[in-house]
Amino acid sequence: MHPCMKQSFLIAAPTSGSGKTTIARGLMALLARKGYRVQPFKCGPDYIDTKFHAAVCGRPSINLDTFMATPQHVRDLFEHYGSDADVRVVEGMMGLYDGYDRDQGSSAEVARVLDIAVVLVVDARSAAYSMAPLIAGFVHFHPDVRISGVIFNRVASPRHQAMLQQVCSDLQVECLGYLPRRPELEQGSRYLGLDFSQHPESQLLVDLLEQHVQWQRLLELASETRSQGEHACTVPRDQDAGCRRTLIARNDESFSFIYQEVIDSLTGVDFFDPETDVPCLDDVDLLYLPGGYPEKHLDALVANEACRQAIKAYADRGGRVIAECGGMMYLCQAIVTDEGQFEMCGVLPHSITARKADRRLSLGYRRFVLDGKEYRGHEFHYTQFVPPVPQSVTQVYNAKGEPVPTPILRYRNVLASYTHLYSMHNSLITHNL
Repeated sequence: MHPCMKQSFLIAAPTSGSGKTTIARGLMALLARKGYRVQPFKCGPDYIDTKFHAAVCGRPSINLDTFMATPQHVRDLFEHYGSDADVRVVEGMMGLYDGYDRDQGSSAEVARVLDIAVVLVVDARSAAYSMAPLIAGFVHFHPDVRISGVIFNRVASPRHQAMLQQVCSDLQVECLGYLPRRPELEQGSRYLGLDFSQHPESQLLVDLLEQHVQWQRLLELASETRSQGEHACTVPRDQDAGCRRTLIARNDESFSFIYQEVIDSLTGVDFFDPETDVPCLDDVDLLYLPGGYPEKHLDALVANEACRQAIKAYADRGGRVIAECGGMMYLCQAIVTDEGQFEMCGVLPHSITARKADRRLSLGYRRFVLDGKEYRGHEFHYTQFVPPVPQSVTQVYNAKGEPVPTPILRYRNVLASYTHLYSMHNSLITHNL
């Protein structure tokens, strides 16, 4: 077996809303409680589920995305961040085969790239033997996706579970247990996703999984991982000679959407909170303003006028800035809500509306070419530019190559847009923008 191989499995589901996030974080917490070092991963560009994972496992969760990264890079991330873990748990996204184009970019593709076992979480509400054709379809749909077992969610009673167990017996699929239907386990949604302001670990959830799921058998199945071939368990990094110090805006909500890999790829990283801190930018080579929910903390951002003035002065004198989504909003002239207009940094001569009447979902993968280099990322927001929408410096496309109206903005050495960019900051900061 390859020296970097670990016990590894991917938690997936037939559809969104099946409970894979609940069961994934519960299993992570259970294994951590049993003394295992658990390295969490998340399929796709999601920033919120990774926060649940980190809180439970005590280590950052890493995104695995086959649109924004090559298959080899995904494998390298998996090996690099899981090298000192006992168990690697990957939470899927949406339905198992849901990708940006058929199953491209799906959880199934990640499972194939990593060659790891899949545990299927099935919502069993109001059904029993009708689960048989559904599970059979997923088990046999693609020979390279190995579904090693099923966990049923929202099971009404022991009798209900016995009927579901019969389904698995007839299909010769391993039933790894179930999670009873309990109203206190239902997660509410907020804004772009699950509410990460609440601590995700639930003692009840962990206790129920320990009681009703064969977690030791799950680890036995996970250990049956086939070799992925010989390759180094390292993540290649760009040479970062042009950057000595990077300053990143970060707090729990306003500026919180950032990939751990991006942080690890930069040098001389320090953090500051735009709600409370006034940064010294004299020796900063890159100011990074990631996304989040600044529209939910406007009073604090407005009150910290000294921070906004320092950032504007830095941008005006040619400092390098990358601002994504919420970070771009913060650089704009103002954010408008139903409560009024809130002055922001004023680096970009545009305003953003967060009024309820103007809310419109913009969602999807994005790619564009800038100065001869392609960049990839994703977009997920409800706020919009107050018309007119600013002119973009380049055309942006979705995953299928169709043009989208997302503008990429430049001002001096500032690059800003609604697009969250992935693993490209080093190549940008070694040159003037």
